[in-house]
Amino acid sequence: MSVEIRFGTDGWRGIIADDFTYESVRVATQGIAQYLTTRSKPSAIVGYDTRFASDLFAREVAQVLAANGVKVLVINAPAPTQVSTYAILDRKASGGLVITASHNPYYFSGLKYKPEYAGSASPRSPTGSRKRFNGSSAAAGFVRCGSTTPSGRA
Repeated sequence: MSVEIRFGTDGWRGIIADDFTYESVRVATQGIAQYLTTRSKPSAIVGYDTRFASDLFAREVAQVLAANGVKVLVINAPAPTQVSTYAILDRKASGGLVITASHNPYYFSGLKYKPEYAGSASPRSPTGSRKRFNGSSAAAGFVRCGSTTPSGRA
């Protein structure tokens, strides 16, 4: 993978089909999954907004988390980030991942990570320290799962 994934405090954003792809979302999610699996009984909420293919990206996120042994609860319809953050607290999840690019233009999408307290990530979290994921670091323990295309072909 040639795209550098750089997380800010709340996540990573990119141009859909340019640097925000199924592959890059899986790599970023793998890094977060590795962090979550250091917790006892890891669980995560997965949410998404109404942007292009957000539901499909959320499915990929859920599959990577599940393949790593994280219990996954997916919000069943597009919803604002606040719905996912409330669900983190309500379900006492280890964290949450949301497919959204917030205020960015329509051709962007993003992956937000919210820890168990449902706020912005601290410097100790995988995203709070502004970590960079690339094809070799985060993907080292990646378990390939699910489809790589919307049609379901791997």
